[in-house]
Amino acid sequence: MTDDTPAEYVTILSKEFTPAALEFHRRQMGEKGYIVDGPIVAHQFLILEGLGEPTPLLDGDAYFAVTFKLKPA
Repeated sequence: MTDDTPAEYVTILSKEFTPAALEFHRRQMGEKGYIVDGPIVAHQFLILEGLGEPTPLLDGDAYFAVTFKLKPA
C-alpha cells in the first residue's frame, strides 16, 4: 500500500466513543472516498499466534472501533 493507493479498510481505536465518532470528519474520510462500515462499538482485541490461546492486546481493555470502508468505484 502506498500513499496513492488507499487501504480498502481503515479502523481507528479510541478509549471513548466521541473521539471515534468525530474521526470521520477530522480525517476528512468522506472526501477521501470512505464511508463508515457498521456501528461504532466497544471491542476487546486478542491476537492468535498459531493454534494456542489468544493473548489480549491493549492490556485487555475495550476500545471503541470505527471502521471506514472505501466506497466501491
